Amino acid sequence: MTTLGVNGVAGRMGQTVVETADERGDVDVAFGIDVDGDADVDVPVYSPAETGDALSEYDPDAVIDFTVPESTVALAEACAGAGVPLVVGTTGVDEDQLSVLQEASEAVPLLKATNFSRGIQGLLRALGPALEALEGYDVEVMETHHNQKRDAPSGTAKTILEEISEHRDFETVPGREGIQPREEDEVGMLVRRAGDIRGEHEVTLADNDEVLTISHRAEDRGVFAAGAIDAAVWLARQDPGWYDFGDVVDA
Repeated sequence: MTTLGVNGVAGRMGQTVVETADERGDVDVAFGIDVDGDADVDVPVYSPAETGDALSEYDPDAVIDFTVPESTVALAEACAGAGVPLVVGTTGVDEDQLSVLQEASEAVPLLKATNFSRGIQGLLRALGPALEALEGYDVEVMETHHNQKRDAPSGTAKTILEEISEHRDFETVPGREGIQPREEDEVGMLVRRAGDIRGEHEVTLADNDEVLTISHRAEDRGVFAAGAIDAAVWLARQDPGWYDFGDVVDA
């Protein structure tokens, strides 16, 4: 049995992680951390200031984090001090905050992913061969999420752009407005926010009177929760270091 803590337990993803864990027989969420001390979840909830106490009391095998960068950084420092592995699903992390996470990974196993969907891993792994086979084709990326998502473009979209950069030199164009004909060596990045859409990502390659589209749509947040839990179970057995979800899929 893998014992977990969940940071941001009152949030959409935090609650989904607890619900998904309840459906499994190999994990147990022992506690949550949240600014909302009255969170409607069936686990003890600690405030961020009490993180150290929670880690000491329950000594979890790993903590899963879906919050905001400031909270993630503080948690990473606490986990490093307590020797607790950390799974990070928070996006919008800047370079300075990323450095703190990387420093924490020298003390404990730390896995950071912009997306915990196995389908997105499939998209990323299909993208390279497609780009190589369709050299010179125009490339456009579009992502759509719910209207409460804070960062844009999504962390997953940025990961897709990073994968494209392994095969193309390009300039990212964030949407288009006015007179702006498409130039060579650019990739358009379109962001949409609407309703309660869980997550949609699409890469279009077009030229030579043909269009290839590689897309992924998450139907439920449980997809990401299940992946994060898989990551936590795997990470609990690893040595200190920096990991990503691809390592879990390959295991």
